[in-house]
Amino acid sequence: MSEANDPAGGVVADEPGGPTDGAADGPTDGAARGGPEAAPPGDRRGDRPGVGRRRAAKGREGLRPPLRHRIITASLLTVAALYFLTPVYWLVVSSTKSSSDLFGTFGFWFHDPHPLDYLHRVLTYDDGIYVRWFANSLMYAGVGALAATLLSAAAGYALAKYRFPGREGIFNVILAGVLIPGTALALPLYLLFSEVGLANTYWAVLIPSVVSPFGVYLCRIYAAAAVPDSLLEAARIDGAGEARIFSTLGLRLMTPALVTVFLFQFVHIWNNFFLPLVMLSDADLYPIQLGLTSWQGYADRQPELYQYTVGGAFLSVLPLMVLMGVLQRYWRTGLTEGSVKA
Repeated sequence: MSEANDPAGGVVADEPGGPTDGAADGPTDGAARGGPEAAPPGDRRGDRPGVGRRRAAKGREGLRPPLRHRIITASLLTVAALYFLTPVYWLVVSSTKSSSDLFGTFGFWFHDPHPLDYLHRVLTYDDGIYVRWFANSLMYAGVGALAATLLSAAAGYALAKYRFPGREGIFNVILAGVLIPGTALALPLYLLFSEVGLANTYWAVLIPSVVSPFGVYLCRIYAAAAVPDSLLEAARIDGAGEARIFSTLGLRLMTPALVTVFLFQFVHIWNNFFLPLVMLSDADLYPIQLGLTSWQGYADRQPELYQYTVGGAFLSVLPLMVLMGVLQRYWRTGLTEGSVKA
Protein backbone atom coordinates (compact mmCIF):
# COMPACT_ATOMS: atom_id res chain seq x y z
CA MET A 1 0.00 0.00 0.00
CA SER A 2 1.21 3.47 -0.83
CA GLU A 3 0.78 6.59 1.24
CA ALA A 4 -0.62 10.08 0.26
CA ASN A 5 -1.33 13.45 1.98
CA ASP A 6 -4.99 14.25 2.81
CA PRO A 7 -6.38 17.77 2.66
CA ALA A 8 -5.97 18.15 6.39
CA GLY A 9 -2.24 17.46 6.20
CA GLY A 10 -2.42 13.93 7.49
CA VAL A 11 -1.02 10.87 5.88
CA VAL A 12 -3.41 8.18 4.73
CA ALA A 13 -2.74 4.86 3.03
CA ASP A 14 -3.87 4.34 -0.52
CA GLU A 15 -6.28 1.59 -1.17
CA PRO A 16 -4.94 -1.60 -2.60
CA GLY A 17 -4.87 -1.70 -6.35
CA GLY A 18 -4.39 2.07 -6.60
CA PRO A 19 -2.58 3.65 -9.49
CA THR A 20 0.66 3.91 -7.54
CA ASP A 21 0.67 0.38 -6.10
CA GLY A 22 4.08 -1.22 -6.71
CA ALA A 23 5.20 1.62 -8.95
CA ALA A 24 7.94 2.87 -6.66
CA ASP A 25 9.20 -0.50 -5.56
CA GLY A 26 8.97 -2.32 -8.89
CA PRO A 27 12.15 -1.10 -10.55
CA THR A 28 14.14 -1.43 -7.36
CA ASP A 29 12.97 -4.99 -6.80
CA GLY A 30 13.68 -5.83 -10.39
CA ALA A 31 17.21 -4.49 -10.07
CA ALA A 32 17.77 -6.48 -6.91
CA ARG A 33 16.53 -9.63 -8.62
CA GLY A 34 18.84 -9.02 -11.55
CA GLY A 35 15.92 -8.99 -13.98
CA PRO A 36 15.87 -7.38 -17.36
CA GLU A 37 15.06 -4.04 -15.80
CA ALA A 38 18.50 -3.91 -14.12
CA ALA A 39 20.15 -2.39 -17.15
CA PRO A 40 19.34 -2.04 -20.81
CA PRO A 41 20.63 -4.97 -22.82
CA GLY A 42 23.07 -2.78 -24.72
CA ASP A 43 24.63 -1.49 -21.50
CA ARG A 44 25.60 -4.89 -20.09
CA ARG A 45 29.40 -5.45 -19.92
CA GLY A 46 29.23 -8.91 -21.47
CA ASP A 47 27.21 -7.62 -24.45
CA ARG A 48 29.32 -4.60 -25.34
CA PRO A 49 31.25 -5.00 -28.62
CA GLY A 50 35.00 -5.68 -28.26
CA VAL A 51 34.92 -6.94 -24.66
CA GLY A 52 35.52 -10.57 -25.71
CA ARG A 53 38.40 -9.59 -27.93
CA ARG A 54 40.02 -7.59 -25.16
CA ARG A 55 39.69 -10.51 -22.76
CA ALA A 56 41.24 -12.88 -25.31
CA ALA A 57 44.12 -10.46 -25.84
CA LYS A 58 44.70 -10.30 -22.09
CA GLY A 59 44.74 -14.10 -21.98
CA ARG A 60 47.38 -14.26 -24.71
CA GLU A 61 49.49 -11.64 -22.95
CA GLY A 62 49.31 -13.71 -19.80
CA LEU A 63 50.88 -16.65 -21.63
CA ARG A 64 53.93 -14.63 -22.70
CA PRO A 65 57.01 -15.01 -20.47
CA PRO A 66 58.17 -12.02 -18.42
CA LEU A 67 60.23 -9.36 -20.15
CA ARG A 68 63.42 -10.19 -18.24
CA HIS A 69 63.19 -13.82 -19.36
CA ARG A 70 62.80 -12.76 -22.97
CA ILE A 71 65.79 -10.45 -22.70
CA ILE A 72 67.96 -13.18 -21.16
CA THR A 73 66.89 -15.68 -23.84
CA ALA A 74 67.56 -13.24 -26.67
CA SER A 75 70.97 -12.37 -25.20
CA LEU A 76 72.01 -16.00 -24.89
CA LEU A 77 70.87 -16.77 -28.44
CA THR A 78 72.79 -13.75 -29.74
CA VAL A 79 75.97 -14.88 -27.99
CA ALA A 80 75.54 -18.40 -29.38
CA ALA A 81 74.95 -17.06 -32.90
CA LEU A 82 78.08 -14.90 -32.71
CA TYR A 83 80.08 -17.86 -31.42
CA PHE A 84 79.11 -20.03 -34.38
CA LEU A 85 79.02 -17.39 -37.12
CA THR A 86 82.27 -15.57 -36.31
CA PRO A 87 84.50 -18.38 -37.68
CA VAL A 88 82.37 -18.53 -40.83
CA TYR A 89 82.73 -14.78 -41.29
CA TRP A 90 86.50 -15.04 -40.83
CA LEU A 91 86.56 -17.82 -43.42
CA VAL A 92 84.63 -15.70 -45.92
CA VAL A 93 86.98 -12.75 -45.42
CA SER A 94 90.15 -14.86 -45.52
CA SER A 95 89.14 -16.67 -48.70
CA THR A 96 89.44 -13.33 -50.56
CA LYS A 97 93.06 -12.70 -49.49
CA SER A 98 96.42 -13.89 -50.69
CA SER A 99 98.74 -15.93 -48.48
CA SER A 100 100.77 -12.83 -47.53
CA ASP A 101 97.62 -10.85 -46.67
CA LEU A 102 96.41 -13.66 -44.41
CA PHE A 103 99.24 -12.92 -41.99
CA GLY A 104 99.85 -9.24 -42.72
CA THR A 105 96.36 -7.72 -42.49
CA PHE A 106 93.51 -7.56 -40.02
CA GLY A 107 91.78 -10.93 -40.05
CA PHE A 108 88.20 -9.68 -39.80
CA TRP A 109 88.21 -7.20 -42.65
CA PHE A 110 88.79 -7.30 -46.39
CA HIS A 111 92.03 -6.21 -48.03
CA ASP A 112 92.30 -6.06 -51.83
CA PRO A 113 89.75 -8.86 -52.27
CA HIS A 114 89.90 -11.13 -55.34
CA PRO A 115 87.62 -14.02 -54.33
CA LEU A 116 86.93 -15.48 -57.77
CA ASP A 117 90.60 -15.46 -58.73
CA TYR A 118 91.71 -17.21 -55.55
CA LEU A 119 88.88 -19.77 -55.65
CA HIS A 120 89.74 -20.55 -59.27
CA ARG A 121 93.31 -21.28 -58.21
CA VAL A 122 92.02 -23.63 -55.53
CA LEU A 123 89.94 -25.57 -58.05
CA THR A 124 92.69 -25.82 -60.68
CA TYR A 125 95.72 -26.51 -58.46
CA ASP A 126 97.50 -29.83 -59.13
CA ASP A 127 95.22 -30.74 -62.07
CA GLY A 128 92.06 -30.07 -60.07
CA ILE A 129 92.76 -32.44 -57.21
CA TYR A 130 90.45 -30.41 -54.96
CA VAL A 131 87.50 -31.12 -57.27
CA ARG A 132 88.23 -34.84 -56.94
CA TRP A 133 88.37 -34.55 -53.15
CA PHE A 134 85.09 -32.64 -53.21
CA ALA A 135 83.44 -35.37 -55.31
CA ASN A 136 84.82 -38.04 -52.98
CA SER A 137 83.32 -36.27 -49.96
CA LEU A 138 79.96 -35.95 -51.69
CA MET A 139 80.00 -39.64 -52.51
CA TYR A 140 81.09 -40.73 -49.03
CA ALA A 141 78.63 -38.45 -47.24
CA GLY A 142 75.69 -38.72 -49.64
CA VAL A 143 75.69 -42.48 -50.19
CA GLY A 144 76.71 -43.24 -46.61
CA ALA A 145 74.08 -40.96 -45.07
CA LEU A 146 71.30 -42.25 -47.34
CA ALA A 147 72.15 -45.90 -46.64
CA ALA A 148 72.49 -45.20 -42.91
CA THR A 149 69.11 -43.47 -42.86
CA LEU A 150 67.29 -46.35 -44.57
CA LEU A 151 69.01 -48.94 -42.37
CA SER A 152 68.24 -46.95 -39.22
CA ALA A 153 64.62 -46.48 -40.28
CA ALA A 154 64.12 -50.21 -40.90
CA ALA A 155 65.83 -51.23 -37.66
CA GLY A 156 64.09 -48.59 -35.55
CA TYR A 157 60.68 -49.40 -37.04
CA ALA A 158 61.15 -53.13 -36.42
CA LEU A 159 62.27 -52.58 -32.83
CA ALA A 160 59.31 -50.28 -32.17
CA LYS A 161 56.46 -52.14 -33.88
CA TYR A 162 57.30 -55.84 -33.72
CA ARG A 163 57.61 -58.03 -30.65
CA PHE A 164 60.17 -60.83 -30.82
CA PRO A 165 62.51 -62.58 -28.34
CA GLY A 166 65.59 -60.57 -27.50
CA ARG A 167 64.22 -57.26 -28.75
CA GLU A 168 65.23 -55.25 -25.70
CA GLY A 169 68.63 -56.94 -25.57
CA ILE A 170 69.35 -55.98 -29.19
CA PHE A 171 68.25 -52.42 -28.52
CA ASN A 172 70.49 -52.18 -25.46
CA VAL A 173 73.47 -53.36 -27.50
CA ILE A 174 72.73 -50.73 -30.15
CA LEU A 175 72.35 -48.12 -27.43
CA ALA A 176 75.75 -49.08 -26.05
CA GLY A 177 77.19 -48.47 -29.51
CA VAL A 178 76.23 -44.81 -29.19
CA LEU A 179 78.65 -44.50 -26.28
CA ILE A 180 81.64 -45.93 -28.15
CA PRO A 181 83.70 -43.22 -29.91
CA GLY A 182 84.49 -43.78 -33.55
CA THR A 183 88.21 -43.28 -32.99
CA ALA A 184 88.27 -46.37 -30.78
CA LEU A 185 86.97 -48.50 -33.65
CA ALA A 186 89.20 -47.10 -36.42
CA LEU A 187 92.20 -49.37 -35.85
CA PRO A 188 90.17 -52.61 -35.45
CA LEU A 189 88.27 -51.71 -38.61
CA TYR A 190 91.52 -51.14 -40.48
CA LEU A 191 92.86 -54.56 -39.44
CA LEU A 192 89.56 -56.18 -40.44
CA PHE A 193 89.41 -54.47 -43.84
CA SER A 194 93.06 -55.28 -44.48
CA GLU A 195 92.33 -58.96 -43.96
CA VAL A 196 89.58 -58.92 -46.60
CA GLY A 197 91.50 -56.69 -49.02
CA LEU A 198 89.30 -53.60 -48.79
CA ALA A 199 91.78 -51.20 -47.17
CA ASN A 200 92.66 -48.14 -49.27
CA THR A 201 89.43 -48.41 -51.26
CA TYR A 202 86.16 -46.49 -51.32
CA TRP A 203 84.49 -49.34 -49.43
CA ALA A 204 86.81 -48.83 -46.46
CA VAL A 205 85.10 -45.50 -45.76
CA LEU A 206 81.61 -46.26 -47.09
CA ILE A 207 80.83 -49.47 -45.21
CA PRO A 208 81.52 -48.09 -41.68
CA SER A 209 79.53 -44.97 -42.60
CA VAL A 210 76.25 -46.83 -43.14
CA VAL A 211 76.10 -47.86 -39.47
CA SER A 212 74.53 -45.28 -37.17
CA PRO A 213 73.58 -46.47 -33.67
CA PHE A 214 72.20 -43.04 -32.83
CA GLY A 215 70.03 -43.18 -35.95
CA VAL A 216 68.56 -46.53 -34.90
CA TYR A 217 67.87 -45.18 -31.42
CA LEU A 218 66.19 -42.03 -32.75
CA CYS A 219 64.08 -43.94 -35.29
CA ARG A 220 62.93 -46.44 -32.69
CA ILE A 221 61.82 -43.69 -30.29
CA TYR A 222 60.13 -41.68 -33.03
CA ALA A 223 58.39 -44.68 -34.62
CA ALA A 224 56.95 -45.72 -31.26
CA ALA A 225 55.43 -42.25 -30.81
CA ALA A 226 54.50 -41.21 -34.36
CA VAL A 227 53.29 -44.42 -36.03
CA PRO A 228 49.95 -45.50 -34.50
CA ASP A 229 49.38 -49.23 -34.10
CA SER A 230 45.73 -48.78 -35.06
CA LEU A 231 46.77 -47.30 -38.41
CA LEU A 232 49.01 -50.29 -39.11
CA GLU A 233 46.19 -52.66 -38.19
CA ALA A 234 43.86 -50.85 -40.56
CA ALA A 235 46.41 -51.26 -43.36
CA ARG A 236 46.75 -54.98 -42.61
CA ILE A 237 42.97 -55.39 -42.68
CA ASP A 238 42.96 -53.75 -46.11
CA GLY A 239 45.39 -56.41 -47.31
CA ALA A 240 48.68 -54.48 -47.34
CA GLY A 241 51.87 -56.45 -46.70
CA GLU A 242 54.44 -55.51 -44.09
CA ALA A 243 56.93 -54.22 -46.67
CA ARG A 244 54.30 -52.02 -48.27
CA ILE A 245 53.12 -50.73 -44.89
CA PHE A 246 56.66 -49.79 -43.98
CA SER A 247 57.42 -48.09 -47.31
CA THR A 248 54.12 -46.23 -47.71
CA LEU A 249 53.13 -45.46 -44.12
CA GLY A 250 56.13 -45.94 -41.85
CA LEU A 251 58.65 -43.97 -43.89
CA ARG A 252 56.18 -41.13 -44.52
CA LEU A 253 55.19 -40.76 -40.89
CA MET A 254 58.83 -40.93 -39.80
CA THR A 255 59.99 -38.21 -42.22
CA PRO A 256 61.11 -35.66 -39.56
CA ALA A 257 63.22 -38.32 -37.81
CA LEU A 258 64.67 -39.55 -41.12
CA VAL A 259 65.66 -36.03 -42.13
CA THR A 260 67.36 -35.58 -38.76
CA VAL A 261 69.27 -38.85 -39.10
CA PHE A 262 70.30 -38.01 -42.67
CA LEU A 263 71.59 -34.56 -41.72
CA PHE A 264 73.47 -35.78 -38.66
CA GLN A 265 75.07 -38.65 -40.55
CA PHE A 266 75.91 -36.47 -43.57
CA VAL A 267 77.65 -33.90 -41.39
CA HIS A 268 79.42 -36.63 -39.42
CA ILE A 269 80.79 -38.32 -42.56
CA TRP A 270 81.62 -35.00 -44.22
CA ASN A 271 83.69 -33.87 -41.25
CA ASN A 272 85.15 -37.31 -40.53
CA PHE A 273 88.94 -37.17 -40.51
CA PHE A 274 90.37 -40.03 -38.47
CA LEU A 275 88.72 -42.95 -40.31
CA PRO A 276 89.91 -41.85 -43.81
CA LEU A 277 93.34 -41.08 -42.34
CA VAL A 278 93.64 -44.67 -41.10
CA MET A 279 92.01 -46.38 -44.07
CA LEU A 280 93.35 -44.46 -47.09
CA SER A 281 96.84 -43.92 -48.46
CA ASP A 282 96.00 -42.92 -52.03
CA ALA A 283 95.52 -39.15 -52.39
CA ASP A 284 92.96 -39.68 -55.15
CA LEU A 285 90.64 -41.31 -52.60
CA TYR A 286 90.93 -38.56 -49.99
CA PRO A 287 87.88 -36.62 -48.80
CA ILE A 288 88.11 -32.84 -48.43
CA GLN A 289 89.14 -32.83 -44.77
CA LEU A 290 92.09 -35.16 -45.32
CA GLY A 291 93.12 -33.39 -48.51
CA LEU A 292 93.17 -29.94 -46.90
CA THR A 293 95.28 -31.32 -44.07
CA SER A 294 97.80 -32.63 -46.58
CA TRP A 295 97.96 -29.18 -48.18
CA GLN A 296 98.56 -27.58 -44.82
CA GLY A 297 101.43 -29.99 -44.21
CA TYR A 298 103.23 -28.72 -47.33
CA ALA A 299 102.40 -25.04 -46.72
CA ASP A 300 105.79 -24.34 -45.10
CA ARG A 301 107.50 -25.12 -48.41
CA GLN A 302 104.72 -23.70 -50.62
CA PRO A 303 103.23 -20.64 -48.88
CA GLU A 304 100.42 -20.30 -51.45
CA LEU A 305 98.93 -23.47 -49.99
CA TYR A 306 97.87 -21.47 -46.92
CA GLN A 307 95.47 -19.52 -49.11
CA TYR A 308 94.36 -22.66 -50.95
CA THR A 309 93.63 -24.37 -47.65
CA VAL A 310 91.49 -21.48 -46.43
CA GLY A 311 89.66 -21.20 -49.76
CA GLY A 312 89.05 -24.95 -49.82
CA ALA A 313 87.69 -24.86 -46.28
CA PHE A 314 85.26 -22.11 -47.31
CA LEU A 315 84.02 -24.17 -50.26
CA SER A 316 83.62 -27.22 -48.03
CA VAL A 317 81.14 -25.35 -45.82
CA LEU A 318 78.77 -24.48 -48.67
CA PRO A 319 77.19 -27.96 -49.17
CA LEU A 320 76.32 -28.17 -45.48
CA MET A 321 74.68 -24.75 -45.56
CA VAL A 322 72.68 -25.60 -48.69
CA LEU A 323 71.61 -28.97 -47.30
CA MET A 324 70.46 -27.46 -44.04
CA GLY A 325 68.46 -24.77 -45.85
CA VAL A 326 66.79 -27.27 -48.17
CA LEU A 327 65.90 -29.98 -45.67
CA GLN A 328 64.86 -27.95 -42.65
CA ARG A 329 61.35 -27.47 -44.09
CA TYR A 330 60.75 -31.20 -43.61
CA TRP A 331 61.06 -30.86 -39.85
CA ARG A 332 57.33 -30.82 -39.31
CA THR A 333 55.20 -32.41 -36.65
CA GLY A 334 51.58 -33.43 -36.57
CA LEU A 335 51.80 -35.60 -39.70
CA THR A 336 49.37 -38.14 -38.19
CA GLU A 337 46.66 -35.69 -37.16
CA GLY A 338 43.33 -36.86 -38.49
CA SER A 339 44.63 -40.27 -39.63
CA VAL A 340 43.11 -42.10 -36.67
CA LYS A 341 39.62 -41.52 -35.35
CA ALA A 342 39.60 -40.72 -31.64
